[in-house]
Amino acid sequence: MKKSFLSILFCFFSILSVQAQYQADWKSLDSRATPAWFKDAKFGIFIHWGLYSVPSWATKSNADGFGSGYSEWYWQRLHDPKLKIHKEFVAFQEKVYGPNFKYQDFAGQFKAELFNPDDWADLFKEAGAKYVVLTSKHHEGYALWPSAESWNWNSVDVGPHRDLAGDLTKSVKNKGLHMGFYYSLYEWFNPTYKSDVNKYVADHMVPQLKDLVTRYQPDLLWTDGEWDQSSETWKSKEFLAWLYNNKSVSENIVVNDRWGNDTKGKHGSFYTSEYGQGTSSGTHPWEECRGIGESFGYNRNENLEDYMSSDKLIHSLVQVVSKGGNFLLNIGPTADGRIPVIMQQRLKDLGKWLNVNGEAIYGSESWKNAPQASTDSTVFYTKKGKDLYVICAQWPDQIAIKGIANPKNISMLGYKGKIKTSQSKGKIVITTPVITPRTLPCNSAWVYKIEGVL
Repeated sequence: MKKSFLSILFCFFSILSVQAQYQADWKSLDSRATPAWFKDAKFGIFIHWGLYSVPSWATKSNADGFGSGYSEWYWQRLHDPKLKIHKEFVAFQEKVYGPNFKYQDFAGQFKAELFNPDDWADLFKEAGAKYVVLTSKHHEGYALWPSAESWNWNSVDVGPHRDLAGDLTKSVKNKGLHMGFYYSLYEWFNPTYKSDVNKYVADHMVPQLKDLVTRYQPDLLWTDGEWDQSSETWKSKEFLAWLYNNKSVSENIVVNDRWGNDTKGKHGSFYTSEYGQGTSSGTHPWEECRGIGESFGYNRNENLEDYMSSDKLIHSLVQVVSKGGNFLLNIGPTADGRIPVIMQQRLKDLGKWLNVNGEAIYGSESWKNAPQASTDSTVFYTKKGKDLYVICAQWPDQIAIKGIANPKNISMLGYKGKIKTSQSKGKIVITTPVITPRTLPCNSAWVYKIEGVL
């Protein structure tokens, strides 16, 4: 009897230890390897969509520094008289909506009546994206799902009267893409946050995050607003231990590094860089995020020249991936649920390029022996197994690559003709073929595949 009881007790504690594989300390949490799907995916779609999509306006002034033109910060710009651009926001608000119109009134105008999640998912798939990250809740606190913690301040209780996060999650997963959520840890004007941050974390933030995970089982959590408090105050270690041990998401879940003003570039499945400002890494997975224009949320004040061309977006993708990172490209839908046509066009152009050259992107790694790239570099390198990919942002007459020899084969992706090469003094010289418009494999960034040289 005693032996049997001890055996049962041993099994019980063994089960507990398996279930609690990760503890609430950084050493334990950082020991978890980043799931392979994220490192292989390389390209994702970011979506900033919320009440700020109604005014959809920001200045073009950089008077207040980085992020001045972010339309998703509309509410905060209206209420911060210390900002140089504050008066411009107040003037716009009063001119368009009147002096008595409050930001909360935008909830009634955020209707998403043209939102078709299947159409969005089709576009993301066609763009060649492998994952999607939706703003479930930005700093304004308005949630895109029926969150009990945001009662009467979510998309089911007020506005569209629809579970926007749930509907998009279903469509995205049906397309075989990974679904993720952006979530702001802090809220600008939440009275509990402003008066008692510990109560806010315990009663609002943590339960809300757990609800988001439990409902939709995402593969990615992209937190933000971390700078206002330490990871201790946010209870980040405790939440991440719960997340990593949660069987419904533990196999695929990845998180970024924004879990406190002490965590960026130190903790998380991947590090983040935003418009080129942030943490890239040669040893740890990382991700660059940016909009097609200068804003994440849709900004009606942006013109054509404010948007990156398809060529520049392709080159940005190539540059980031050649350094070992992922490229998270943002779109800003309108308040009625449309993806602006110019953004659709850019995504489709990326998809056309990836359809030809994705072999050099998905599942690739940076080539450690690549020549040091400068800001004006036009040749980039990725590798996969023993194969090297040479990606030319400009059409070259000839390319010389040092440090490789005796390739099994050299080809240009999407081109069926032969490639003329020569070899001497420890380098391979590729002569660009004469190609007609009919045989041109793509319109930007041409890729040579050099097999069996690594």
